[in-house]
Amino acid sequence: MLLYKDESYKIIGACMEVHNTLGCGFLEAVYQEALAIEFEKRGIPYIREAELNIEYKGIILSKKYNADFICYDKIIVETKALSELA
Repeated sequence: MLLYKDESYKIIGACMEVHNTLGCGFLEAVYQEALAIEFEKRGIPYIREAELNIEYKGIILSKKYNADFICYDKIIVETKALSELA
């Protein structure tokens, strides 16, 4: 079962539009910038490069997790630029 089905569908659509428009061969930063533009155009709420706490057994670690995007205040989106999937 897919959580947040409608929101996920919209995010995936935006990602596919970026991929179809730019193709492959760019660095992640290029795709991130284009994806932020696409999220804006589609009215998808997001926070870019959000810093999140990491908790281990009830203790907040000093290291932080930096998510590429948090959409709809609940979905983490990480961009990856790969020539192929392993």
